[in-house]
Amino acid sequence: MAEKRRIRDFQQADTENLSRWKWRRTSSKSFKKALSEVKGLSSYLVLWRHDIHSIEGKFGTGIQSYFSFLRFLVLLNFIIFILMFSVVILPTIMYKYGIFNSTSAYISPKNIEDVCTIYEPSGNKGLVYFFTYLKDLLSGTGFLEVTSLFYGYYSIDATWLSVKYNLPLAYLLATFIYLALSFIWIIKRSVEGFKQNLVHDADPFQSYSNKVFAGWDFCITDPSAARLKHRSLQYEIQTDLQEEKLKQKIAERTMEEKLRIYSLRIFINIIVIAILSGCFYSIYRVTAFSQENSSNINNANSQVNLLVQYLPSMVITLANFIGPLIFSFLIGFEDYTPAFEIKLTLLRCVFVRLANIGVLLFSLWSQISSCGSDKCKPCGYNYKLYPCWESDVGQEMYKLMIFDFIIIIAVALFVDFPRKLLVTHCSCKLVQWFGYREFVISDNVLEIIYGQTICWIGTFFSPFLPAIATIKYFIIFYVKKIVLIHTCKPAARPVRASSSNFFFLVVLLIGLLLAFVPLGVSIAHIPSSKACGPFRNFNTSWEVIPVTVLGFPTPLPQIVFGMASEAFAVPFFVILCIIMFCVIALAQAHKRVIEQLREQLVLMSRDKIFLSRKIAEARRYP
Repeated sequence: MAEKRRIRDFQQADTENLSRWKWRRTSSKSFKKALSEVKGLSSYLVLWRHDIHSIEGKFGTGIQSYFSFLRFLVLLNFIIFILMFSVVILPTIMYKYGIFNSTSAYISPKNIEDVCTIYEPSGNKGLVYFFTYLKDLLSGTGFLEVTSLFYGYYSIDATWLSVKYNLPLAYLLATFIYLALSFIWIIKRSVEGFKQNLVHDADPFQSYSNKVFAGWDFCITDPSAARLKHRSLQYEIQTDLQEEKLKQKIAERTMEEKLRIYSLRIFINIIVIAILSGCFYSIYRVTAFSQENSSNINNANSQVNLLVQYLPSMVITLANFIGPLIFSFLIGFEDYTPAFEIKLTLLRCVFVRLANIGVLLFSLWSQISSCGSDKCKPCGYNYKLYPCWESDVGQEMYKLMIFDFIIIIAVALFVDFPRKLLVTHCSCKLVQWFGYREFVISDNVLEIIYGQTICWIGTFFSPFLPAIATIKYFIIFYVKKIVLIHTCKPAARPVRASSSNFFFLVVLLIGLLLAFVPLGVSIAHIPSSKACGPFRNFNTSWEVIPVTVLGFPTPLPQIVFGMASEAFAVPFFVILCIIMFCVIALAQAHKRVIEQLREQLVLMSRDKIFLSRKIAEARRYP
């Protein structure tokens, strides 16, 4: 009886375990099914999903990658704006309007001469003409200078709602967070693109086979979606064949042709360096002239004053417009592949656009830190010309952003559409020779990377700039889409999306790294304004960090300062180097294993072919 009871208990336990396993499996399947349905529904909420798929089918994945890249920047700027609004703008607005009975503390700067604390923004008073409002809207002066758009508005040290809120610390930490968020997000997307690019470059034939035999999505049931997918695969295969044809042409070059091409490339690079040098010098001189003369012009000459204020932006935009045109013309003589042609053109244009911003900021810093004839002695900076220099830098970034947007819209309205009408309705040989405009990916990508770099630099000086950038890129998407569909022709040399996406992100990462330099100098080196802003009571903006750390309980300051010292940094750097070398060695070992597996697969396929032939011969001749 005991044995039967034990067997019955064992069988009952097995049944319970089996039913529990079935329940877990059923629950897991139901959860996975629900998760896949949620993902399927969420895909319909993706911004511009249908538009981007339509562009991919009509113009190829290369141009589609540009619009996907534009969508990424819209989302990035929107998140940066939400961060700045919730951390910096909202607490200040709550204090200004007394929301939720919030209060604030305003601490006057100590041991500072009174001349350093004088700041009188040029806000409009009395009767104001419409042109004055328009000028202020375009230049960020007047009524905009005293709003939350610029740094000078946030001149409080702390606010109280239910707890104390340290605004200077929050302002600086928000800057670090949006830069870190941008860096991590770009790196994450770059790694994904790098994997695709690496797979394609490792074995082009495998990539071609995947497109031909495994590229079709059999879940497609809509005829229009099937046509779009068909065109997308057609563009991809066309791109592969075009690149293979060019590689074969390069391999068949004679020594005389190679010598001629390399000599021509050296000569063209000398021309490029001369153009870059001329652009940098022009921007430096124009910025110095604008800063010295804009305040000396009488307010009665409002038109002249606006022109002088916008002179650096106009020269930078002119250099950004003419430089890429020259580079795009010169690159045609260097005989590169389409993918490398786009990369080299982008790199050259990057040095024009992003270095132009650097030259502008360098010239501004030269004016701010100009201490000739004891101008900087009382305050550490040129307080007469720049009583709130952070707001002045923010106004320059604002003007660059607005002027860049105006130029993009103006080119679409007054260049692209008139050219389309002329080519369509005019039979003149010269007009027909120009023909329809191609959608040049490198120029369009560089436009938005240039604007994004301005946004990264300017957000510290103008917290509302990410919102302006979000609206700007949102409008640009539809403008570029209309221009592409109605005025442009398909590219004669198609470009692959995988390499384009990865390289776009690399160039964007270069722009972010270049943005670190002026922000680092402004935060850690140049003395903060004593007449405005949350850092009035600190020598530099960075000083709020050690002051805050010193306010921690007793053990923590020593720990934090010890981690920031050389005694901790040097061993930490050595450990990081050792880990990096281990990871590199592991990656090389994995690469060797993959190469061996590929060789084994090739040998196995050859053995199968040999055996099949032998079997066929044996059957033929028994």
